[in-house]
Amino acid sequence: MDFIELGKKIYRVNNPREAHRLAIFVIRCLAHQTRMKRLEEFFLSDELLTKISESFPFLYEQPTRSFFYHNSTFGERADLLKDHLKFLKSKLKPEIFLGLYSDETQILWRHENLELQLRFEPGQRKEGLASLMLKIESTTLYQIMFWISKDRILKKDKSIALWIGALQGPNVEDSKELVKKITKECHGYRTKNLILHCIQEFARSLGIEKIYAVTNEGYYANNHIRLDRKLKTSFSDFWLEAGGNPTDDPRFFELPLIEHRKTMEEVPTRKRAVYRRRFEMLDALDESIAKSMEEIMI
Repeated sequence: MDFIELGKKIYRVNNPREAHRLAIFVIRCLAHQTRMKRLEEFFLSDELLTKISESFPFLYEQPTRSFFYHNSTFGERADLLKDHLKFLKSKLKPEIFLGLYSDETQILWRHENLELQLRFEPGQRKEGLASLMLKIESTTLYQIMFWISKDRILKKDKSIALWIGALQGPNVEDSKELVKKITKECHGYRTKNLILHCIQEFARSLGIEKIYAVTNEGYYANNHIRLDRKLKTSFSDFWLEAGGNPTDDPRFFELPLIEHRKTMEEVPTRKRAVYRRRFEMLDALDESIAKSMEEIMI
């Protein structure tokens, strides 16, 4: 395996910073030659996996860097990468699976000017292996980066779980006004709650029974306390608000698979009409995601 040639497919060597990253990549690969060989064997073991690794060589880079969650190890990153790809390969139609790592987008839901997309972009590779993105025209309102793998960290059981690596909000000048506008259009339902609701339905459609999420302590770069890179959203606070529970590992919360929904008796009379419209929207959303997933699954 020629690590230099592989690195040239990943990094733009005419950029000094990228050239430096290439050098570090080669050093890390040399330090983990056996593991890199196993990773290569994994990709070469299947024609579809080979095509994906060729179209998206960044997959070779991810285990070599401190991605996904704080204090992850090379072995853990390589295992979750393999788990994720094997799981999606077993669930998605070949052309959909290949397209996900070839810059294609799957639309799972549309509501007026909102759109829910399943896709993957190289810039998201630090926090996950795929994303659900809630977009309005060309603006991303919220996105959740995730991967799907066995519970090798908390070791509660050996079942497949969906792991949320990050939740990101809009990065535009009028973000607060935009979020306020969309929240109103969604009958008072916050956009970050909406994207979480989406990934819960997405997980259920794949037959996944557990969702875990990285906390502030578990964020891959552990940089949430730095003023120059402060997170816009406190992961831990939001997971708690969403009904999540801390695990024995402070780096992760366990989230409910189904969002708690108030009964109409619990809702003040003056707000029932709004809640009824919100629930109708969410029911239509769930139906759309389930139907869209059926169309792209084997």
